[in-house]
Amino acid sequence: MTQQALEAARRLAPRFAARAAGHDRDGTFPVADFADLREAGLFGLMVPVELGGSGATFAEYAAVAAELARGNGATALVFNMHASVTGALGAVDEDLAEALGVPDEALAARDALLRAAAEGAWYAVAMSERGAGARLSQLSTEYQPVDGGWQLKGSKTFCSGAGHADGYLVAARSAADPSVVSQFLVPATGDGLRVEPTWDSMGMRATSSHDLHLDVTVPADRLLGGVEGLALVIAQLMPHWLVASYAAVYTGVARAAVEAAAAHLNARDLAGLPAVRARLGRADAAVAAASLAVAEAARRVDEAPGDAETNRWVWRAKLLAGTTAAEVAASMVEAAGTSATRRGHPLERLYRDARCGSLHPATSDVCADWLGIAALGGDPDRDTATPRW
Repeated sequence: MTQQALEAARRLAPRFAARAAGHDRDGTFPVADFADLREAGLFGLMVPVELGGSGATFAEYAAVAAELARGNGATALVFNMHASVTGALGAVDEDLAEALGVPDEALAARDALLRAAAEGAWYAVAMSERGAGARLSQLSTEYQPVDGGWQLKGSKTFCSGAGHADGYLVAARSAADPSVVSQFLVPATGDGLRVEPTWDSMGMRATSSHDLHLDVTVPADRLLGGVEGLALVIAQLMPHWLVASYAAVYTGVARAAVEAAAAHLNARDLAGLPAVRARLGRADAAVAAASLAVAEAARRVDEAPGDAETNRWVWRAKLLAGTTAAEVAASMVEAAGTSATRRGHPLERLYRDARCGSLHPATSDVCADWLGIAALGGDPDRDTATPRW
């Protein structure tokens, strides 16, 4: 079934590419792309088979995400957010649930959310905030218990898919104890959610990553895991969903840049220039190397999640994918020449999209710092003055 998902991604990528320029130009959400993803059953990619999904591994997700990104990086990036929610939820098996103290009723609620995804629902992530970024420990959004559930109040930024998702994974701090950070799956329907159209960015313009304001009450079973304070624990146990899942997207964007440059150069009869061929050759090798690093990280995640060496590969993958995408796209624009900088040219859009890879959390500088501490024999999750999450 996961091979079918990969084939579906390859089939959909040209459709996404055909629509990408218009959505980038207008800053509009690719609604048709998400209808295609739903029809192909890809929202259930990370859902266990017994709940109606494909039961994909992290490596299989990475392969699908890279293919989608070759069509439209913005679509693949929003899809990544949904996959990170369903992938993390689906990874909580009985042993981990017992270790975390997850009650049976919380597992039942989790299964309901995953079944809904397999049937076509998709979820966005509402984590980042102005002034805090994606650091969970610095959030200002608060929650408190109320009769029959939880009240959440706060504002989020960079919420990709805002206004289009069926639900939002919201991270918030306890009003009673700010050191406790929990996550909730907030339905998109109902009162108390307001999307503020703030997204007018340099790159990834079609993600509709607007601000989301919340003053909502959700049922008790919308607390993920059924236990308060699991958000930071999960971030430590599953850094691949917070760090490396972006990597596959940006290797796909980088590959698309090489392909767009090749098409441009062949069309203009410039492929005979040695300097041009050398740029494409270096770019091809760089993308292949970054893709191999992502694949190795994904393989290790599937075989030994949370292992120290696995986590080093997770951070390497994000660093290499982000820097490679930016460098390759810039080189491809130079190879293609000034005409490729015109608005509407595929390389111009891909250059801007690729530049975002190093900026997504964890940023390239944060990844390099984490890896540097590890290389020096320290503990990169603790030997820092600023909390990672």
